[in-house]
Amino acid sequence: MKIYLLISGKYGSRVVNNLAEHGMASNIVGMEEFPQDLPEFIEDFTSYIPQNLPPADLIIAVGLSGDINMIVPYIAQETGAKSAIIPVYDPQQMPPGLQKEIQESAPNVRIVFPKPFCSLEPVGDAPIDEFATRFGKPVLFIKSDKYIKKVEVLRGAPCGSTDYIAKGLWSTPVEEAESSATLKLHNYPCNASSDTDPAVGDTSMHLASYQIKEAIKRGLGFAIKTAVVDPEKCNPEKCQEECIGSCPQVLIGLNTITFNQDNVAEIDPATCGYCEICVRECPLDAIEIKSGRFELGI
Repeated sequence: MKIYLLISGKYGSRVVNNLAEHGMASNIVGMEEFPQDLPEFIEDFTSYIPQNLPPADLIIAVGLSGDINMIVPYIAQETGAKSAIIPVYDPQQMPPGLQKEIQESAPNVRIVFPKPFCSLEPVGDAPIDEFATRFGKPVLFIKSDKYIKKVEVLRGAPCGSTDYIAKGLWSTPVEEAESSATLKLHNYPCNASSDTDPAVGDTSMHLASYQIKEAIKRGLGFAIKTAVVDPEKCNPEKCQEECIGSCPQVLIGLNTITFNQDNVAEIDPATCGYCEICVRECPLDAIEIKSGRFELGI
């Protein structure tokens, strides 16, 4: 697979270095770096299009903010790429209107906007899926008893944070692994924004922490905290399904909250970030955060 990269700032450089360190240097056929102080609104994109572009299968734009992202369709056309990844790490960097404009400019290119980059999973597109098997939503293999004995990264965040977190989890009590991973993510530091994204009602940084929490939970086989629905109180006929409509994980495409055959909401402890938003939004007071040991289904 041939990858062409468009990068800007420390975040873009960090992703490039991580890909190279993990064996993808030979896949990178070209790269263009843009300054961070470009205008937010750009009338003419042609002057920013790199010259002598090589053939590519996948375009990845990392760290670019505002209208400069509009060059992705142009570069896809010039390189012949039919797939592109533009991760969203800040609500100002890639508002929904800009996403729509980019997609409409490239109807023959599959473009995904993972929010954040570490939420990327296969989508049924060959180049994107090939990349997403190695980089994206973290997947960990964990051996433990009362303490973490071994952590192996099976799929890591493109920025490299998963490897950093995994190295620091050895000998951590399993009950503290989720919180420890979140702290280490912030210490990395995570480049995701701490500004609330109005499209999901939460910050990109929190969304990133939910992804590594899920990796810890699945690696251990259980969660130690989750939102729980009281089936006696839950009645979708008396509400507007505010839980689903407000859950940040649902809003980025996960099935964190679903309805069972009895039409009662259920919350997946593996993907629940226990942000408490659903607790606040439920008009029936049917949801609460509980601690314990919640075994995960296969």
